Amino acid sequence: MILGDPASTAMAAPQGQRRASLDEVFHRIAQRQPDMPALIDAPNRMAFTDGAPRRLTYAQAERAIAAIAARLTGMGLSADAVVGIQLPNTVESIVTILGVMRAGMIAAPLPLLWRRADAVAALGRAGAKALITCGRADGFNHCQLAMRIASELFSIRYVCAFGSNLPDGVVPFDEALAAEETGGLPPLDRDRLNNAAAHVGLITFEVGNNGVVPVARNHLEMIAGGLGATLESRLVQGARIVSTMPASSFAGVSLTLLPWLLSAGTLCLHHRYDLEVLARQRRDEACHTLVMPGALALRLAQTGAFAHDERGAIIGAWRSPERLRDSPVWSAANVILVDMPIFGEAGLLAARRGADGRPAPIPLGPVSAPRDGTGGVIVAEVVATPARTVGLRGPMVARFAFPPGIERTGLPHIEIDRTGLIDTGYTCRVDGGGKSLVVTEPPAGMVSIGGYRLPLHDLQEAIGKIDSSATLTALPDPVIGQRLIGKSANREVVRAALTAVGVNPIVAAAFRDQSEPSEGALT
Repeated sequence: MILGDPASTAMAAPQGQRRASLDEVFHRIAQRQPDMPALIDAPNRMAFTDGAPRRLTYAQAERAIAAIAARLTGMGLSADAVVGIQLPNTVESIVTILGVMRAGMIAAPLPLLWRRADAVAALGRAGAKALITCGRADGFNHCQLAMRIASELFSIRYVCAFGSNLPDGVVPFDEALAAEETGGLPPLDRDRLNNAAAHVGLITFEVGNNGVVPVARNHLEMIAGGLGATLESRLVQGARIVSTMPASSFAGVSLTLLPWLLSAGTLCLHHRYDLEVLARQRRDEACHTLVMPGALALRLAQTGAFAHDERGAIIGAWRSPERLRDSPVWSAANVILVDMPIFGEAGLLAARRGADGRPAPIPLGPVSAPRDGTGGVIVAEVVATPARTVGLRGPMVARFAFPPGIERTGLPHIEIDRTGLIDTGYTCRVDGGGKSLVVTEPPAGMVSIGGYRLPLHDLQEAIGKIDSSATLTALPDPVIGQRLIGKSANREVVRAALTAVGVNPIVAAAFRDQSEPSEGALT
């Protein structure tokens, strides 16, 4: 499925040539270095999901990707079918995304903490035909959730899952990870083969004041999103990367899957946040590149966590880019910090901190990768809109409606014009004599908690229907951006009602006893 004219993108291939899709990029790497380690689970995997930690070479991952593609096509799903994916940050999540793409279908990863309400809205709007999940994650039964979602969405024909003790009616996928043979690329039509990279390969979901909206990108746009992090962090070929950021959003794909593919390296996955386990992964797997929230990286640097590193790079994600300018000075002398301000599903930028340890300004105009004045590749253009908000356009920015045929009036809180400019809704001021801008506020009405965006007014309205005296407030948090605090005389009643409705557990956790641990939201 091509949205718009593939030749219109600045990264389109010259006439007579074709660019590879992401799964084809992986396939070529696997042919060159089949025995090199490709994907490695966290050593504490059994603490949060089924199965022992997995370690796949490129050859083993190639067989798994081909097996997943063959299983999906064998189930009768057609090219361009949308396949929802809700998995923890494990080996399965990466091979499943690439397997869906190998089958000529569209991967639609969902954030792990999404429950019935958000998942039904997202997959319903995208017209998903299948949903791939796991038996359990962090004590929650995701198979039961997937079966309930499928019961509410007529379009979903199959529920598939990794893990043990799966309920009847769920298609097991574990055997794909033990495949002994590679079936190769499924047969696709000539148009797709000639324009593989221009086809939609990924849908992520923007959350705003008007609901959940699918945001579709082709392979070229995904590559543009990953180039900034890859080039700014000076990743070498064969880099060993550990990422705490799941590939469940455009930023997650850009900062986890793409640097791994573009460097043809080894990717270690870390689920949730266990700093002892993370340190062990970095040491045992010799990972010199770490993907994690920028605010947390700075806090760790202040404790001396990176003081003994001889070299390395931190790719620091900023889900609340308005907090970047006033962030602390980077103090780990031998480790590069690459700041990645993220503007929802619209786009993200990359800038390496200089010798003074302070964040680089966000430039107005074209942004290249790398941003060192040597030319590089233009990946985005930054504009200050008349409304004094951050506007983005360029190779990484989604430009067309999904599903095709619907009129695009804008994402929930951002508008797109005929030139491909998206108004992200983040307020800003022009600085540096008109050459840069500073992000000052998030989009109105939105709460950003780690990797999740929530419409505050809608949540307050829903809670008011449960308990008219209850309140919900968003407060600043130095690491995750914001934090929700709920107050009610009937706290347990509100929590139970929110859980029954199927809202993000972060919202229900706002009404917990403050001595209880909260749901993880850093991803």
